[in-house]
Amino acid sequence: MHRSVGIVVPAYRPDIERLAAYVAAIDERCAPTTIRIELDAPRSGVAERLADLPAIVATSPHRRGKGRAITAGFEALDTDVLAFADADGSTPADSFADVIAPVQEEETALAVGSRRHPDATISRHRTFARRRLGDTFAWLARRLVDPQLFDYQCGAKAISYEAWDAIREHLYEPGFAWDIEVVAMVEAFGLGIEEVPITWHDQPDSTVSPVETSLALANGLLAARHRAALIAESRLHAAIATRREAPTALIEAGRPDR
Repeated sequence: MHRSVGIVVPAYRPDIERLAAYVAAIDERCAPTTIRIELDAPRSGVAERLADLPAIVATSPHRRGKGRAITAGFEALDTDVLAFADADGSTPADSFADVIAPVQEEETALAVGSRRHPDATISRHRTFARRRLGDTFAWLARRLVDPQLFDYQCGAKAISYEAWDAIREHLYEPGFAWDIEVVAMVEAFGLGIEEVPITWHDQPDSTVSPVETSLALANGLLAARHRAALIAESRLHAAIATRREAPTALIEAGRPDR
């Protein structure tokens, strides 16, 4: 049985030529049913310059954050497999296809691209500061949440629709912490996760602020740990939750269930 694939590419102030080339490459290599570019706060004329791509361009007048943008894109898809790749093209189309394959072939519920896997290939390294912050976060994440992965934040993941349907109401992180929240929720529901080594080509002109993002990731990591414990019916975390204001799930601002 052929399982259809929908791809979301979240983009904020992207390099237009690079994004256009990347979307064309993943369309050719991955042959998805649909590609959606979730474009936040576009400058004048940007959406029009992307109009000829084999993709739907969905725009937001403000910056929603990576997690909120991908969630909106996934909610708009009607495919068996939902996947996303960061707009800077750091994960080449061939590697992105490798990430999608285990979910499309029903070998796992969630496939996580991994830059830190022993079999991964780094064709261009990040700056020392960004690399050190990333390594520190991965080390901390392995001690606070399950499963034990080499890389939680790589911008290439694929999930089955069934797994997405199970976790979608439990996602709250609008920014970069969304990645680890997805991993923690899939694990909390006892669904399969496979880490896929990729080729990685870091883009030095990323719009990510290492310090601000690291602080947000640390907060998101603790929140993901708490929410995973709630699903596991931890009495301690249930007691903590009663003392906090209930957060708003990302999908509550999105489209209704299909």
